[in-house]
Amino acid sequence: MTRWVVFDVGGVLVDEARVWRGWAELVGLSEHAFRAALAAGIRAGKGIGGTVRELAPGLDIRAHRQRLAELEIPREEDLYPDVRQALAELRAAGFAIGIAGNQPEGVAEALTALDLGADFIATSAQWGISKPDSGFFARVTEAAQAPSERIVYVGDRLDNDVAPARAAGMRPLFLPRGPWGEAHDETPHVAERVESLLDIRAALG
Repeated sequence: MTRWVVFDVGGVLVDEARVWRGWAELVGLSEHAFRAALAAGIRAGKGIGGTVRELAPGLDIRAHRQRLAELEIPREEDLYPDVRQALAELRAAGFAIGIAGNQPEGVAEALTALDLGADFIATSAQWGISKPDSGFFARVTEAAQAPSERIVYVGDRLDNDVAPARAAGMRPLFLPRGPWGEAHDETPHVAERVESLLDIRAALG
Protein backbone atom coordinates (compact mmCIF):
# COMPACT_ATOMS: atom_id res chain seq x y z
CA MET A 1 0.00 0.00 0.00
CA THR A 2 1.36 3.40 -1.01
CA ARG A 3 1.93 5.67 1.95
CA TRP A 4 4.19 8.41 0.55
CA VAL A 5 4.15 10.57 -2.55
CA VAL A 6 7.51 12.28 -3.06
CA PHE A 7 7.91 15.02 -5.66
CA ASP A 8 10.84 16.26 -7.70
CA VAL A 9 11.06 20.07 -7.85
CA GLY A 10 11.88 21.62 -11.24
CA GLY A 11 9.36 20.73 -13.94
CA VAL A 12 7.10 19.06 -11.37
CA LEU A 13 6.27 21.57 -8.65
CA VAL A 14 8.18 24.57 -9.96
CA ASP A 15 7.99 26.11 -13.43
CA GLU A 16 11.59 27.18 -14.09
CA ALA A 17 10.72 29.71 -16.81
CA ARG A 18 12.61 32.48 -14.99
CA VAL A 19 15.74 30.34 -15.06
CA TRP A 20 15.44 29.69 -18.79
CA ARG A 21 14.91 33.40 -19.46
CA GLY A 22 18.10 34.09 -17.51
CA TRP A 23 20.09 31.61 -19.57
CA ALA A 24 18.59 32.98 -22.80
CA GLU A 25 19.76 36.46 -21.86
CA LEU A 26 23.26 35.22 -21.12
CA VAL A 27 23.67 33.51 -24.49
CA GLY A 28 21.96 36.33 -26.40
CA LEU A 29 18.88 34.46 -27.60
CA SER A 30 15.16 34.93 -27.24
CA GLU A 31 13.53 32.69 -24.65
CA HIS A 32 11.78 30.75 -27.43
CA ALA A 33 15.03 30.18 -29.34
CA PHE A 34 16.87 29.11 -26.19
CA ARG A 35 14.12 26.68 -25.19
CA ALA A 36 14.24 25.14 -28.68
CA ALA A 37 18.03 24.80 -28.47
CA LEU A 38 17.78 23.32 -24.98
CA ALA A 39 15.19 20.76 -26.11
CA ALA A 40 17.48 19.72 -28.96
CA GLY A 41 20.42 19.52 -26.56
CA ILE A 42 18.46 17.35 -24.13
CA ARG A 43 17.44 14.98 -26.91
CA ALA A 44 21.09 14.77 -27.97
CA GLY A 45 22.16 13.99 -24.41
CA LYS A 46 24.01 17.28 -23.88
CA GLY A 47 21.86 18.75 -21.13
CA ILE A 48 22.00 22.40 -20.24
CA GLY A 49 25.76 22.58 -19.73
CA GLY A 50 26.64 21.14 -23.10
CA THR A 51 23.95 23.20 -24.82
CA VAL A 52 25.17 26.49 -23.33
CA ARG A 53 28.81 25.72 -24.18
CA GLU A 54 27.80 25.20 -27.81
CA LEU A 55 25.65 28.33 -27.95
CA ALA A 56 28.21 30.60 -26.24
CA PRO A 57 31.62 28.91 -26.09
CA GLY A 58 33.32 32.01 -24.66
CA LEU A 59 30.78 32.67 -21.92
CA ASP A 60 32.21 32.77 -18.39
CA ILE A 61 29.47 30.91 -16.52
CA ARG A 62 31.20 31.36 -13.17
CA ALA A 63 31.01 35.12 -13.49
CA HIS A 64 27.21 34.87 -13.69
CA ARG A 65 26.76 32.08 -11.15
CA GLN A 66 25.22 34.20 -8.38
CA ARG A 67 22.62 35.78 -10.65
CA LEU A 68 21.64 32.41 -12.07
CA ALA A 69 21.47 30.89 -8.59
CA GLU A 70 19.05 33.62 -7.49
CA LEU A 71 16.74 32.73 -10.38
CA GLU A 72 16.53 29.15 -9.11
CA ILE A 73 15.02 30.17 -5.77
CA PRO A 74 11.28 29.47 -6.21
CA ARG A 75 8.56 32.00 -5.48
CA GLU A 76 4.81 31.53 -5.19
CA GLU A 77 4.33 32.62 -8.80
CA ASP A 78 6.75 29.91 -9.96
CA LEU A 79 4.54 27.08 -8.68
CA TYR A 80 2.54 25.27 -11.34
CA PRO A 81 -1.21 25.99 -11.01
CA ASP A 82 -2.06 22.41 -9.98
CA VAL A 83 0.44 22.17 -7.10
CA ARG A 84 -1.48 23.38 -4.07
CA GLN A 85 -4.75 21.64 -4.93
CA ALA A 86 -3.05 18.33 -5.76
CA LEU A 87 -0.98 18.26 -2.57
CA ALA A 88 -4.01 19.19 -0.47
CA GLU A 89 -6.06 16.39 -2.06
CA LEU A 90 -3.33 13.83 -1.42
CA ARG A 91 -2.98 14.88 2.20
CA ALA A 92 -6.76 14.75 2.67
CA ALA A 93 -6.68 11.19 1.29
CA GLY A 94 -4.14 10.20 3.93
CA PHE A 95 -0.89 10.29 1.96
CA ALA A 96 2.30 11.74 3.41
CA ILE A 97 4.10 14.22 1.15
CA GLY A 98 7.81 14.55 0.48
CA ILE A 99 9.77 16.89 -1.77
CA ALA A 100 13.26 15.88 -2.89
CA GLY A 101 15.15 17.06 -5.97
CA ASN A 102 18.45 18.14 -7.44
CA GLN A 103 18.49 21.76 -6.34
CA PRO A 104 21.08 24.31 -5.17
CA GLU A 105 21.41 25.89 -1.75
CA GLY A 106 18.48 28.04 -0.71
CA VAL A 107 15.77 26.10 -2.54
CA ALA A 108 14.75 23.89 0.39
CA GLU A 109 14.35 26.95 2.60
CA ALA A 110 12.31 28.75 -0.07
CA LEU A 111 10.01 25.75 -0.51
CA THR A 112 9.57 25.50 3.25
CA ALA A 113 8.56 29.17 3.34
CA LEU A 114 5.92 28.50 0.68
CA ASP A 115 4.17 26.20 3.19
CA LEU A 116 3.18 23.41 0.82
CA GLY A 117 2.26 21.04 3.63
CA ALA A 118 5.11 18.62 2.95
CA ASP A 119 6.25 16.24 5.67
CA PHE A 120 9.83 16.66 4.52
CA ILE A 121 11.70 18.82 2.02
CA ALA A 122 15.25 18.00 0.96
CA THR A 123 17.64 18.84 -1.87
CA SER A 124 20.85 17.50 -3.33
CA ALA A 125 22.65 20.54 -1.90
CA GLN A 126 21.59 19.53 1.60
CA TRP A 127 22.29 15.83 1.18
CA GLY A 128 25.52 16.17 -0.76
CA ILE A 129 24.33 13.62 -3.30
CA SER A 130 22.40 14.03 -6.56
CA LYS A 131 20.06 12.01 -8.72
CA PRO A 132 20.34 9.61 -10.41
CA ASP A 133 22.73 8.22 -7.76
CA SER A 134 21.07 5.38 -5.84
CA GLY A 135 22.25 7.03 -2.64
CA PHE A 136 19.85 9.90 -3.27
CA PHE A 137 16.89 7.54 -3.29
CA ALA A 138 18.22 5.78 -0.21
CA ARG A 139 18.07 9.17 1.50
CA VAL A 140 14.46 9.54 0.36
CA THR A 141 13.50 6.28 2.10
CA GLU A 142 15.38 7.42 5.21
CA ALA A 143 13.55 10.75 5.24
CA ALA A 144 10.20 9.01 4.78
CA GLN A 145 11.05 6.30 7.31
CA ALA A 146 9.18 3.92 5.05
CA PRO A 147 10.12 0.99 2.81
CA SER A 148 10.69 1.95 -0.82
CA GLU A 149 7.70 -0.06 -2.06
CA ARG A 150 5.41 2.31 -0.16
CA ILE A 151 6.81 5.38 -1.92
CA VAL A 152 5.69 6.92 -5.20
CA TYR A 153 8.24 9.25 -6.78
CA VAL A 154 6.93 11.85 -9.24
CA GLY A 155 9.43 13.26 -11.73
CA ASP A 156 9.77 14.84 -15.15
CA ARG A 157 12.83 12.88 -16.30
CA LEU A 158 13.25 9.26 -17.35
CA ASP A 159 16.98 9.21 -16.56
CA ASN A 160 17.07 11.09 -13.25
CA ASP A 161 13.68 10.16 -11.86
CA VAL A 162 11.83 7.21 -13.38
CA ALA A 163 14.68 4.73 -13.90
CA PRO A 164 16.52 5.23 -10.58
CA ALA A 165 13.30 5.41 -8.54
CA ARG A 166 12.19 2.12 -10.06
CA ALA A 167 15.62 0.59 -9.41
CA ALA A 168 15.29 1.69 -5.77
CA GLY A 169 12.01 -0.22 -5.49
CA MET A 170 9.73 2.82 -5.63
CA ARG A 171 6.78 3.36 -7.96
CA PRO A 172 7.73 6.12 -10.41
CA LEU A 173 5.22 8.44 -12.05
CA PHE A 174 6.38 10.39 -15.10
CA LEU A 175 5.02 13.92 -15.57
CA PRO A 176 5.85 15.16 -19.10
CA ARG A 177 6.26 18.90 -18.59
CA GLY A 178 9.15 21.33 -18.50
CA PRO A 179 12.07 21.03 -20.95
CA TRP A 180 13.16 17.56 -19.84
CA GLY A 181 9.66 16.17 -19.52
CA GLU A 182 8.70 17.39 -22.97
CA ALA A 183 11.91 16.09 -24.53
CA HIS A 184 11.74 12.72 -22.78
CA ASP A 185 8.09 12.36 -23.75
CA GLU A 186 9.25 12.05 -27.35
CA THR A 187 11.37 9.01 -26.45
CA PRO A 188 9.75 5.57 -26.61
CA HIS A 189 9.62 4.31 -23.05
CA VAL A 190 7.67 2.27 -20.60
CA ALA A 191 6.63 4.45 -17.70
CA GLU A 192 3.44 5.08 -15.81
CA ARG A 193 2.52 8.68 -16.48
CA VAL A 194 0.20 11.44 -15.35
CA GLU A 195 -0.63 14.55 -17.34
CA SER A 196 -1.17 16.72 -14.26
CA LEU A 197 -0.51 16.51 -10.54
CA LEU A 198 -4.28 16.42 -10.16
CA ASP A 199 -4.27 12.97 -11.83
CA ILE A 200 -2.09 11.39 -9.14
CA ARG A 201 -4.85 10.74 -6.62
CA ALA A 202 -6.84 8.73 -9.18
CA ALA A 203 -3.70 6.90 -10.36
CA LEU A 204 -3.03 5.68 -6.84
CA GLY A 205 -6.54 4.21 -6.53
